Amino acid sequence: MRFIHSATIAIVLISGLLGLAACGGPGNLPPIPQTSDADYRLGAGDQVRIITFGDEQMTGEFRVKDDGNISMPLIGAVKAAGLTTTELQSEVAEELTSRNLYRNPSVSVEVIAYRPVFVLGEVAHPGQFPYQPGMTVVSAVAIAGGFTYRAIESEVSIVRNVNGKPVEGRASRDTPVRPGDVITVYERSF
Repeated sequence: MRFIHSATIAIVLISGLLGLAACGGPGNLPPIPQTSDADYRLGAGDQVRIITFGDEQMTGEFRVKDDGNISMPLIGAVKAAGLTTTELQSEVAEELTSRNLYRNPSVSVEVIAYRPVFVLGEVAHPGQFPYQPGMTVVSAVAIAGGFTYRAIESEVSIVRNVNGKPVEGRASRDTPVRPGDVITVYERSF
């Protein structure tokens, strides 16, 4: 009877420890897919500067709205979410041409403000923070006030939009961060 009681306690303890280990960090996640700056796709919250050479009225700064569009004078809503800046240049030029506003417009698009990143979990000040080109996990955590004493500092999880779908994966301290990433810093098991 005593043996069964001890075995039951051991099983409960081991199950609890395995449960903690499974929840205690990003170790069981696949690595986060890497994307390059050339692959950057616009999304809601990004702000772009569109320059139509030779026309001040069609030049300006525009924010990608929640519906994925930007609103431009004379042509109205233009789909921007999911496009690269080069694809948006073509889209705007095509709209200007199809509406007989220009024969051969020269359009340039650049991102002037990216959508924010979010840092959650074991950091001093979790929240939303402006994205800066070249940002890594450790610099995002630094902006969020640094790791707490309970944090797993070697790996985090990132939820990233890849091809229009959210993908979660593990990342190291030096992993590049992309606009819109949601970084979670996990608590160590004690």
